Amino acid sequence: MSFDANFAASAAGSFPHTDPKVACELVLSSFPEVPFWPQLPAIDLREQMEIQYSEGLPCAVIDDAKGRMFFDTKGDVTGAFEVFYESYLSENFDTFGISDEFSHGIAVMEKYLTTAKPKGIKYFKTQVTGPVSFALSVTDERKRAIYYNEMFRDAIVKGMAMKARWQLRKFKSLCEKQICVIDEPILSAFGSSTYVSVRREDVVAHIKEVVDAIHSEGGLAGIHCCGNTEWTIPIDAGVDIINFDAYQYGESILLYPKRMQSFLEEGGVLSWGIVPTSADVEAVSPAELVIRFEKLADALATRGVSRELVLQNAMITASCGTGSVPVKRSELIARMTKEVSDRLKTRYL
Repeated sequence: MSFDANFAASAAGSFPHTDPKVACELVLSSFPEVPFWPQLPAIDLREQMEIQYSEGLPCAVIDDAKGRMFFDTKGDVTGAFEVFYESYLSENFDTFGISDEFSHGIAVMEKYLTTAKPKGIKYFKTQVTGPVSFALSVTDERKRAIYYNEMFRDAIVKGMAMKARWQLRKFKSLCEKQICVIDEPILSAFGSSTYVSVRREDVVAHIKEVVDAIHSEGGLAGIHCCGNTEWTIPIDAGVDIINFDAYQYGESILLYPKRMQSFLEEGGVLSWGIVPTSADVEAVSPAELVIRFEKLADALATRGVSRELVLQNAMITASCGTGSVPVKRSELIARMTKEVSDRLKTRYL
């Protein structure tokens, strides 16, 4: 699927609101071309980043008292894995759905799209927690990252792939063109001493399995990382869209000019997280953020990356999700993202 980015505005997906209707209305008004269902972690523990995608995974336990989830690996887990792989191999998508208990935003957004039928939508975006971030963040009962248990890690990779496919199927009748973004914040720590035993080839393979699942449903695959990372990893995994924190870490993509040039030549899109989610957003203007974007585009050009392709294949977002920021700031960030997008369209389209 080709993608006409044209500075379209979108967002990582999380908001601090506790009323899903308010959140959905904010999404549709601020991101009319590429809306999405909002993740609302302030409502319930089950809407937090990893837990929201845990339904259907073998031996997953949610501890409400301690506000965490873990995988219970002790004892005989054979039966749980047999059920999981039977559902996976038979493509029983009901097993991998996200219920209303784990997402208040999906059902409300689905209703808005069905009844209000907003115009101007070019792509609908869904999101899924990346398998690497999920497996390195969630632990077993002994508080050891579940990533290091190969059997559970494989289940998580396949579970996230099925979660992505379930979402794409759910919204396909409401919007033919879709994007599913894999949220991999932990890639910013890849290569550090903390994860020295995590191999690059495994990271690429795990992400690629989810990317391939998204492509199998006709969707575009994006990746979001709100820190500095080795940007060749998502390129090698086959993503179509790279969403990065261009406000704080914009210079990081300058380290890979040849790969960025080939990525853009092949139709890849850079989704510029140029709007800060920190308190900086209250002190910076949309005009200043446009200038910041242009300076980075110029810097890429001096390194041999086509400025024309950069401008042609660009989306605009905030640097990260806003689920943990105050509601008023979150709404300011959404409005500013749209304004930066509009200014760039006026300037270059």
